[in-house]
Amino acid sequence: MSAIATGTIKANGLEFGYLSAGPEDGPLALCLHGFPDSAHTWRHLLPELAGAGYRAVAPFMRGYAPTGVPADGAYQSGALAADAVALHEAFGGGSDAVIVGHDWGAFATYGAAALAPDRWRRAVTLAVPPLAAMGEAFFRYEQLKRSFYIFVFQTPLAEAAFGRAFVEGLWRDWSPGYDGARDVDHVMDSLRTPANAAAAIGYYRAMLDPSAHVERYAAEQAAAGATGERPVLYLHGAADGCLGADVVMPDGDPSAVLALLPEGSRADLVPGGHFLHLERPAEVNRRILAWLAD
Repeated sequence: MSAIATGTIKANGLEFGYLSAGPEDGPLALCLHGFPDSAHTWRHLLPELAGAGYRAVAPFMRGYAPTGVPADGAYQSGALAADAVALHEAFGGGSDAVIVGHDWGAFATYGAAALAPDRWRRAVTLAVPPLAAMGEAFFRYEQLKRSFYIFVFQTPLAEAAFGRAFVEGLWRDWSPGYDGARDVDHVMDSLRTPANAAAAIGYYRAMLDPSAHVERYAAEQAAAGATGERPVLYLHGAADGCLGADVVMPDGDPSAVLALLPEGSRADLVPGGHFLHLERPAEVNRRILAWLAD
């Protein structure tokens, strides 16, 4: 199995830390993490991608150490999409590159695929469908309870509440029965300073407050609302405690998601919770590799 290496690279005005595996001359497979998480979330997938011949790269997202905190405080989806495109450029990716995103990484994946479709052959997203797929169901009482943290993060209480116990609680609720202690260690290392923690919270403030958007990313922000032209494999955990499967695929029906994805896409429920790629790595990796090989 391919070893995982570490490195740094400059892209979009930031220095990104990253994990990587596989041959440097292989097609790029860019793997983007979400919250509260880190690049280590891809530790099971990176060697599998490497074994399939990819140069698999998992950057730490903007604001997550060792990646830098952006001076302009830009955390909207458009900035994340711009980072993905810039990383593709920095790593010398070609039109055979693929992109994989979980949670906030899924937002970045949709945006990057829409912004620069010629850079990506295929895409994979996990745990967060296109927002329009949720519609009014997102505001059901049960889902509002699951999404309490989003609203806490809009208040001054966020910085006071945020800490290891808060992160551990999210992992417990979002992936019931999964021991995320190792993952939480990585999260807290990436969010070890007040500036890093503020960055993670900033993603959610920019999500609901357009005044937090940086004008520089206006075009990218417009693209972030689309999904592009490249086929997408979408996987969602049947026991996801963050975004309920009942909201995303009622009765297991993927039609609402597929209607918003490019032609040729696929959407499936997978056993597991929000961090399905960590809970069921063999099954999720198999599905991803089969999709990319198709």
